[in-house]
Amino acid sequence: MQLKLRLLDLRKENKLLQRELAEILKVAQQTYARYEQGSAEPPIATFVYLASFYGTSVDYLLGLTSVRTPYGRE
Repeated sequence: MQLKLRLLDLRKENKLLQRELAEILKVAQQTYARYEQGSAEPPIATFVYLASFYGTSVDYLLGLTSVRTPYGRE
């Protein structure tokens, strides 16, 4: 449930259309729309890409933390 809300919020904060983000992810707009609707989950590689793209962590996207800042790398 949290994932679809986070994806929607982050996309809108970045003033992107679903179509634009779908092009960035190289998926159909309908596929990306399903991610935001919660009727489909992105592959793991897409989670990682989105976290990097938005400057956050996969945990934030999944709703496991409310901290947007990504973890430091060791």
